[in-house]
Amino acid sequence: MKWVNHEIVTGVIVYGATADPLATVFSMAGAIFPDKVEGRPGANYWSWRAKHRGWSHWPVIYIAIYALMQLGFLPQGAEAERGVSFICIGALLHIAEDAVCGKVPFLFPWQKVGIKLFKVGSVTEYLFAMALVIITYIIHAQTMIK
Repeated sequence: MKWVNHEIVTGVIVYGATADPLATVFSMAGAIFPDKVEGRPGANYWSWRAKHRGWSHWPVIYIAIYALMQLGFLPQGAEAERGVSFICIGALLHIAEDAVCGKVPFLFPWQKVGIKLFKVGSVTEYLFAMALVIITYIIHAQTMIK
């Protein structure tokens, strides 16, 4: 997915689940983290492309960091814990979002899984992102009514 869609979809999902603006901001930072650490394609696009969706998209890393944070094995403080936790959640949502438009690592960094529902940057991607936003809004509205 394009970064803008990662930001919007992740932000809406986390805000819909938590109603917490700060958690939303942290998760939106995490939503671009897996791509950001890979760098930009630049002049050597094919070299970058061969490494894209590699170790930085391996969910085990983010699950482990999240678990270590929750179990108290990493430095804590209310804001640091919340920030790191939601950055990990944002990264995990990024990986799930990428799994619907290509393949991402799963249990092992070299084992890639996913489906290709649409091409990155296509109209279908934007419609898919819009549908996720609408579904999240409907679910959030239903929970607010009860």
